[in-house]
Amino acid sequence: MKIALDVNGSDEAPASELAGARRALEERDALDLILVGDPASVEPILSEWPDSLLDRVELEPATDRIHPGESPASAVRKRPDSSIVRGIRLQKEGRADAFISAGSTGAVMAASLIFLRPLPGVARPAIGTVLPTAKGPTLMLDAGANVDCKPMHLLQFARLGAIYAQDLMGVPEPRVALLNIGEEPEKGDELSVEAHMLLRESNLNFVGNLEGRDVIQGACDVLVCDGFVGNVLLKFYESVAEFVIGLLGRELDLQGVDLDLHKVFRALDYAEYGGAPLLGVNGVTIICHGKSPPKAIRNAIRVAVQAVESRMIAHIAGELGQSEANSADP
Repeated sequence: MKIALDVNGSDEAPASELAGARRALEERDALDLILVGDPASVEPILSEWPDSLLDRVELEPATDRIHPGESPASAVRKRPDSSIVRGIRLQKEGRADAFISAGSTGAVMAASLIFLRPLPGVARPAIGTVLPTAKGPTLMLDAGANVDCKPMHLLQFARLGAIYAQDLMGVPEPRVALLNIGEEPEKGDELSVEAHMLLRESNLNFVGNLEGRDVIQGACDVLVCDGFVGNVLLKFYESVAEFVIGLLGRELDLQGVDLDLHKVFRALDYAEYGGAPLLGVNGVTIICHGKSPPKAIRNAIRVAVQAVESRMIAHIAGELGQSEANSADP
């Protein structure tokens, strides 16, 4: 298996990506990596690697980088030598089985849509993000790819999420819930009410509406919402651990208690779950946080490997194709 990794993407590039890549290679024998980035900054670090790892690494030169403030679609077209474009094209050309980047989320999405294209039957690919809960991980989608959605888009997000939960989270019959302001079917705006009807009539294991306070309790395996709400919830989630650690840390210092709170709150650390898959495109694209440390990169590689090994893309294509055929029946 060969994974393409953008080493120009993160805030600490390429050091963070290369450290995570090294850990992944040391842990997995049946793994090769294509490092997509600037040779001038990558080669000095690779020179310190043992030959046993270097034999499983290929360097794809990409001296350009797309910055977060740029227009994603425009930048993808104007910067063909960027690490994001080159990395996605490696997968398009069959030279890589998956692509991972901690660079501009918008650019990764745009490049995936332009070069990999959405799978047949997918109207809007969605970003799936794993949220830690009291009962294990919950996959939330969309986490920011689609701000304005229609009810059928939320139904499709649910189908994409259910397949991901089956293939990568090991949940045979994922519980699907709709994020809403109340449990009753008639609660929420027009989008939520109509989406609830579609989900209830689907063959998914739909458990109904879920209020925000119940998310962290692990009341579902797949949580569906539009990208605006999902991104707000995600950013709040990311801020909780450090906020609580800061509060407790000050209190424990006052009491003279020595406790590693980062270990206590490890479950809330996004680095534990790697990256977020862009579900619905004809390829495996994993989007990482710009602040990803080596642990997050290593875990993102793990997620990519699992997606390829489980043949998730073929599973999605088959399931959505069947759903489309059933909906077309009289």
